Amino acid sequence: MPRRSLKEWLADQDRFAQLGHAGFRRAAEAVARAFAAFPEVRKIQLFGSVAQPLKTRTTRRGWEMLHNCKDVDLAVWVDRLDNLAALGKARGRAVRALFAEEGVGVAHHEVDVFLFEPGSDRYLGRLCAFSTCPKGKLECLVPGCGARPLLRQHEGFVLDPGALADDRVMLLFNRGDADTRPS
Repeated sequence: MPRRSLKEWLADQDRFAQLGHAGFRRAAEAVARAFAAFPEVRKIQLFGSVAQPLKTRTTRRGWEMLHNCKDVDLAVWVDRLDNLAALGKARGRAVRALFAEEGVGVAHHEVDVFLFEPGSDRYLGRLCAFSTCPKGKLECLVPGCGARPLLRQHEGFVLDPGALADDRVMLLFNRGDADTRPS
């Protein structure tokens, strides 16, 4: 069997990056649709690398390749935190349905949900990927993690102040604005 050239291999890697990016976008939309059913969810924005067109990067060897997205970053503004278990289940159901219906495989823990307080935009923490709290994992030992069940904290985490700038996000849902409700 003939070996593929570097050019062919790089083209394959770019196709995989494009498929991954598209799959993550579909997952973001599916989870946003699921979250929109919860009255406490006020707004959902996609941010991070999946919200932007894919960019070319240069590897250490000097090869030009498209960036390979690793996960979905959703910013979700919620009125209350007493229903996080149901939000976690909805995230899981949404990605399972996406796989069953469209063959798009994204794991629930690859959809990172950053929770914010409406009005102040204060970062609250992340929706935990575990089904119980505390789970007894090393991650659960971070100070403040689980003070609210299933509200995960990351030691030393500070959100980049520009991460949610208007030109770096995609609005997926805004309660009361019929034009942004996921279809």
